[in-house]
Amino acid sequence: MDTVFAPATGALSWMWLLIALPLAGATVLLLLGRRADRWGHLLGTATVGAAFVLGLVFFLQLSGLPDDARSATLDLFTFVESGSLNISAGLLFDPLSAVFVLLITGVGFLIHVYAIGYMSHDEGRRRFFAFFNLFVAAMLLLVLGDNYVMMFVGWEGVGVASYLLISFWFNRPSAATAGKKAFLANRVGDAGFLIAIFLMFASFGSTDFQTVFNGTAANNLASGTVLAIGLFLLLGACGKSGQFPLQTWLPDAMEGPTPVSALIHAATMVTAGVYLIARSHPIFSANETAQLVVVSIGALTLLIGCVIGCAKDDIKRVLAYSTVSQIGYMFLAVGLGGAAYALGIIHLLAHGFFKAGLFLGAGSVMHGMNDQVDIRRFGGLWKYMKSTWFTFLLGYLAIIGLPPLSGFFTKDPIILAAFNREGWQGWVFGGAALLGAGLTAFYMTRLFILTFHGPKRWTDDIEHPHESPAIMTIPLWILAVGSVAAGGLMSTSVVNWLTPVFGHTEHHEEKMSHWTATGLTMALVVLGVVIAFLLFRRGTALAEQPARTHIVRAARQNLYADRFNELVLELPGRLLTRALVWVDNRGVDGVVNGLAAAVGGGSARLRRSQTGFVRSYALSILSGAVVVVAALLVVTFG
Repeated sequence: MDTVFAPATGALSWMWLLIALPLAGATVLLLLGRRADRWGHLLGTATVGAAFVLGLVFFLQLSGLPDDARSATLDLFTFVESGSLNISAGLLFDPLSAVFVLLITGVGFLIHVYAIGYMSHDEGRRRFFAFFNLFVAAMLLLVLGDNYVMMFVGWEGVGVASYLLISFWFNRPSAATAGKKAFLANRVGDAGFLIAIFLMFASFGSTDFQTVFNGTAANNLASGTVLAIGLFLLLGACGKSGQFPLQTWLPDAMEGPTPVSALIHAATMVTAGVYLIARSHPIFSANETAQLVVVSIGALTLLIGCVIGCAKDDIKRVLAYSTVSQIGYMFLAVGLGGAAYALGIIHLLAHGFFKAGLFLGAGSVMHGMNDQVDIRRFGGLWKYMKSTWFTFLLGYLAIIGLPPLSGFFTKDPIILAAFNREGWQGWVFGGAALLGAGLTAFYMTRLFILTFHGPKRWTDDIEHPHESPAIMTIPLWILAVGSVAAGGLMSTSVVNWLTPVFGHTEHHEEKMSHWTATGLTMALVVLGVVIAFLLFRRGTALAEQPARTHIVRAARQNLYADRFNELVLELPGRLLTRALVWVDNRGVDGVVNGLAAAVGGGSARLRRSQTGFVRSYALSILSGAVVVVAALLVVTFG
C-alpha cells in the first residue's frame, strides 16, 4: 500500500505557526537584548503556551477526519532547486507528528513555567529563555518536516540550541566542556544521517517521505542499499538519543541548568532518535538485519544505563543514566517492529511526564539545598519538601513500573514483545529488558531513599532546607498527574491513533503470556526495591569508598566509555592531526622552503663571481674561447 499525504485544509493550513511562534520569541529576545530582561521570560513562556493551544486545535481537527485521511501536508516554499534536486520546505501533520507536537509544547510549557522560578536570580534569564524558545522551534521543525532534509534542518537546529543550553554557564569550565562534548558527539551521528539522505537521493531521486517510503515498499532497491540507509539513520538516531556507542555526552549535559536537563532528557532532544526510526519504519521493516541492529543497540544501552545508574551519587546523573536506559527501551520497541512501534511511542510519551517531573523534582531539591547534588549528603528531606517529595514519589513509582502508574502500562508490554520475538532473540532481548526492570527499581529506590528518607546528612552550610515556590511546584503536580494516568489512558487509545501511520499488525503466536511476563517483571521490581531499601535505609557513607568489585569500579568510570572514545576516536584523531602537521611542515613547506633556500644559496654563490675587475672578466672570456676552440678541434680532427 502506497503512502499518500493529503494537502492541508482549514485550520491545519496555519500549522507553520507552531514553529513561527517560539522562533519569533527567540528572535525578539535575542535582538532586543537587555531591554527585554524584565519581561523576556514571560514572552518565552507565552509563545510555547500558545503553540500548545494551536497544537491541541490541530490535533482535534485531525482526530475528526477518517483514519485513512489523517494527514495534512503544507508546502511553504522551495528550499533547494538545482538540476534534478528539488526540495521543498514542507510540513506534515499526521498522528505521529501530532503526539510529538503535544508532548514538546505541553511538557515544554510546564518546564518553561518552572524555569521562571528556577532562573529568577540568574542575570542571563532573558538569554536562557531565548535559547529555550529556539530549542522548541527547532524540535517542532524536526517532527513536522515532510522530508528528510527539513527534518535534518530541525535536527541541526536542536544540536545548536542544545550546545547553547548545556554550556549556558560557560564561565564554568565543566559546562563549556560538556557543551563541546555534546556538540561533537552529535556531529558523528549527524554525519550518518546526512549520508543516509545522500543515499536516498541517489536511490529515489528525492528525500520526501512519500517518495522514499513508496520506493522502499516497491522492492526496487538491493537489500544492501536498504540496510545501508537504515544503519546510517540509526547512527544519527544514536547520536541524538544518547545510545551506544554515542551515549557519553548525555550525562555530561547535566552541567546545564536543571530545566535544560528536563527539556533535553524528557520530552525533546533524546526522543528525536526514536522519532526518526519510527518515522522511517518502512525502511527498517524492509530489512530484518537493520531491525536486529536497532533491537541490539536498545537492549545493550538499556543495560549500560542501568548498571552505571546504580553507581552514581549525583542526583541529576542518576536520572541522566536512567534516561539512557529508558530510551534504550524505546529503541528496543521500535526495533521489534509491528505493533511494538506504537509501544515505543507510548513509553516515550509516558517517559516525557515522569522523567520531566523527576528532573524538575531534582531541581527543587537542589533549590532547597544550596545547589548540592550529592545524594549521600541529603536524607530526611521529606519533612521539609512535602510537595517535592510526593511528586517525586509518583515519578519514581511510575518509572519502576509499579501498577497502576504509567510505566506499568508502557514498559511491561515492551518486555512481553521482546520475549515473543522469534527464536533465540526473544530470550536474549526479553531477558535484557527484564533485567533492566529489576536494576531500574534498585537504583531509583536507592536515589529516592537517600534523598528523602533516612538520617540527615547535610553539610554545615545548610540549616533548614525549604520547599520551592509555587511557580516551581505547580508544574511538578501537573506532571505527577501525567505520571499516574498517562500510561493507562494511552495504552489502547494511542495504538489506535497511530494505526494510520504504522498500519494494522498481524498477531503472531506468543511464547509467553501477558500475565507471565507481568509476574516476572513485578517479581524483579519488588526484589530490586527490597534490596535497595535494606542497603540504604540508614543512609550511606559520606566519604568516597573504594569500589570492592570490578563491576562497581567500571560503573563509576561509566563502563570506561570515555576511555574507549579517547583511545578509539580521540587518540587516532590527535595522532592523525600531528602527522598531517608534520607532513605539512616537513613535506609541503619543506619542499617550498628548500627550493627557496637552494635558489637563494645558488644566487649568493653566483653573485660572488661578479668581482667587477676587468681582468677577471677578460680571463673568463679567454677561458671560454679556449674551451670552444678545443671543442672545435676535437670535433674536426677526431
